[in-house]
Parts: sequence; C-alpha cells; structure tokens
Amino acid sequence: MEAQKNTSSILVSEFLLICFPNLQTWQHWLSLTLSLLFLLAMGANATLLITIRMEASLHEPMYYLLSLLSLLDIVLCLTVIPKVLAIFWFDNKSISFSACFLQMFIMNSFLTMESCTFMVMAYDRYVAICKPLQYPSIITDQFVARAAIFVAARNGILTMPIPILSSQLRYCAKIIKNCICTNMSVSKLSCDDITFNQLYQFVIGWTLLGSDLILIILSYSFILKAVLRIKAEGAVAKALGTCGSHFILILFFSTVLLVLVITNLARERIPPDVPILLNILHHLIPPALNPIVYGVRTREIKQGIWNLLRRLKEVR
Repeated sequence: MEAQKNTSSILVSEFLLICFPNLQTWQHWLSLTLSLLFLLAMGANATLLITIRMEASLHEPMYYLLSLLSLLDIVLCLTVIPKVLAIFWFDNKSISFSACFLQMFIMNSFLTMESCTFMVMAYDRYVAICKPLQYPSIITDQFVARAAIFVAARNGILTMPIPILSSQLRYCAKIIKNCICTNMSVSKLSCDDITFNQLYQFVIGWTLLGSDLILIILSYSFILKAVLRIKAEGAVAKALGTCGSHFILILFFSTVLLVLVITNLARERIPPDVPILLNILHHLIPPALNPIVYGVRTREIKQGIWNLLRRLKEVR
C-alpha cells in the first residue's frame, strides 16, 4: 500500500484546474465579465500609478502608500485572472507544481500585504487628524519606505510556509476543483495528513488579518473621538472627508473577505461554484474599485489625471 502511494505521488507532476464544473454553459459570459473587470483593474491602477509618478504635487507619503496598494492589486490580478481566462478561452487547465505553489504563495502573501497596507494607511489618517502638527515629522518618505519593507517582510515570511508545507506533501490525485491553487483545494489531493497544514494557514491568516483589523478599528476609534471634539463649523465634515475613501475601501475589502469565509464554512449548504466565484472576484473587484474610489473622491488625484490627459493631447 505504501509503495502504491509513493508511485502515485511520483506520477502526479502537474495539476488540472476544473473551473466551475456546474456552470459550463455560462463560462463564455462569465469570461467576458471577468475580462472587462480585469482590463478595468489594470487600466485604473496603471493610470493611478502614472499620475502619482508624473504629478509633483502627489509626491507625498499618503499617495506613496496608495501606490503601494495599487502595485499589490496589479500583482494579485496578474497572478489569478490570466490563468482563469486561459481555462475559459483555450481550455488550458493544466498547471505545473511550481506554478501552482508560486500562485498559492502570491495569493496568500499579497492578500495579507493589502490588509497590512490598509492598516498603515489608517495610521497615516490617525496622525493626520489626531496629531496634525506632528504629521510632517512622523509620516515622512522614510516612514513609507520602512512601512513598505515591514509589509513585505512580515507577510512574505509568515505566509511562505503555507506553499512550502503543501509542496512537501505526496499527491495521489491531480484534479483541483477550483480555478486557482488555493491551499485547501490543493492539499485535499494529498495522501498525507494535512491537519498541520490547515491549522497553520488558519492561525496565520486570522493572526495577520485579525491584528490588522483590530489596529484599523483602534485608529478610526481615535479619529472619531478626535473629530467629535472639533466644534468649528464644517471641520467635522472636512476631517471625515479625508478618511472617507480609505474607510470605504477597508469596508469593502473586509466585507468581501467575510462573505468569502462564510461561504467556505457553509460549503456543504451552497453550490460548490459559489465559493470559487467569490474567491476570484475577491482578487478582481477590490483592485478595480480601489483606484476608482480614490480617483473620484480625491480632488488632487482627479486634477492630476486631468493634467496627465492634457499632456497626452499635447504630445499628439
């Protein structure tokens, strides 16, 4: 029996992604929707990055943090969506071991990096409103650089064991009932005990995301407390307006993530394609909305985009 398991694990050199097995007739329409959202996410984030890079007035720590968020969104989209579209359009279901575990690492690490970036942005807003006189000396370019290193190091190091543990397992099957290489979908194919694998992801995921969420809530609690003390007319609306875009993005990110967790916990009560679809949309809709929300609500970014468009017209 042991020899048979070893033989099976050796024979499996790649995985097959079976995407939406119960929605075959809808895959073309779904692929069109995903393609449009993908183009929107790529275009919006690229426009935001170019605008911040070209506009000297946007060379400030707050916008550098927004640039970091856009970079994370672009990498997440490029890691997930092209492969999903390749499955829909070209029936390219195979994915190598190395590509699968690389995708797993990027999805886990960059998702927590986004959460950590939101936490740093919440701290930025806390200092701006609660300690405005100290803001220029606290939130500096050096602070942003250190924060970016912290975001990458903390989440990259702590999530790296997830794909490493999965890659060390012996696999007796190759068909993944998902569009992407999530740890749970892949590890279920193993002949070995995956209890520690699942436990590590659960503990690390909730520790990283939970600690970020707690710090975000604390930051906004202090912000709200400080704002309610302001008695000048219009000052409250102005103070809350500076946090509005950031709060909307955090709320949306957390809500989609919570819905995804609930649907995975209630997997037996809902169609199997629903968690798969929500997982894909979670890697696509926030990246598409983040730059749009900031672009619409932030006057400086809107002005920067108009200046960029004017420059392009002058070049032509």
